[in-house]
Amino acid sequence: MDSFSAKFEESYNLLVEKLGDWLDAIVLNLPNLVIAIVIGVLAYFLSTYVRKLSVKATHRFTSNKTILNLVSNLTSVIFTIIVLFIILSVFNLSSTINKILATAGVLGLAVGLALQDPITNLFSGVFMSVRKLYAIGDIVETNGHFGTIKDIDLRATKLRTPDGHDVVIPNRDVIQNPLENYTSSGERRIDLSCGVSYGDDLEKVEEITLDAIKGLEGLMEYKPVEVMFTEFGDSSINFTVRYWIEAGTQKDYTLAKSNGIRAIKKAFDANDIMIPFPIRTLDFGIKGGVPMSKMLSIKEKNGKLS
Repeated sequence: MDSFSAKFEESYNLLVEKLGDWLDAIVLNLPNLVIAIVIGVLAYFLSTYVRKLSVKATHRFTSNKTILNLVSNLTSVIFTIIVLFIILSVFNLSSTINKILATAGVLGLAVGLALQDPITNLFSGVFMSVRKLYAIGDIVETNGHFGTIKDIDLRATKLRTPDGHDVVIPNRDVIQNPLENYTSSGERRIDLSCGVSYGDDLEKVEEITLDAIKGLEGLMEYKPVEVMFTEFGDSSINFTVRYWIEAGTQKDYTLAKSNGIRAIKKAFDANDIMIPFPIRTLDFGIKGGVPMSKMLSIKEKNGKLS
């Protein structure tokens, strides 16, 4: 019993001594604690101002709300980390700061490797928003897909194809591959291929084609209508007519092309210009080369039999 009492008394004395040391540490660090509280309060009120300042600075380069929210959140996190390190420095906890930095470095590396693709898409989205490579409503072709841009966020770009399908393309793929924008220049050229018979006057064909296309509505006035003969075909002399319209929707482009085809066909019919079609010869002989007279006699016999 005496040994137990002695051991208990010894443990009690150690506890009292330990609590006394803690109390001394608290008393000695009261000035540091007050400074840390003041820093924390000031940081709380300054954080809102810092966030607004960062958003205002970013707004000079882009008005994308997603980018602005990202900058605001990142600024808040960085500011909080800086304040935390200052408070730890006030308490002379340099070793703790080193441990935190080392742990953060390891965790950052692990998270970076695990989230490599999402992070790449994120920064690609930021880059595209700042550079304004394209905008919602633009008609583009990229990564084998053609359509109108419906939405752009920090992860992906969404296209609506002419047949009504939605395509989601990661921003990383958009940045790393060619992108053709049909809207950014404000104009589009329509190329129509056609052919006329070898017996037609080419100068007359060119004149009638130019008049037919120039009569269309919606053509750009300062862009010329061009007719260029391209080749001697099997049954026709082929040419291409080029004209320009303002960049609008894909439907506007398709209608302008359709109207051009109708105008050329109507003009050619009115001026007796023939658009030839390929001629095919059907040979029913086993060895080939059945004479036409024989084919006609067979037809006459069949007619008598019927």
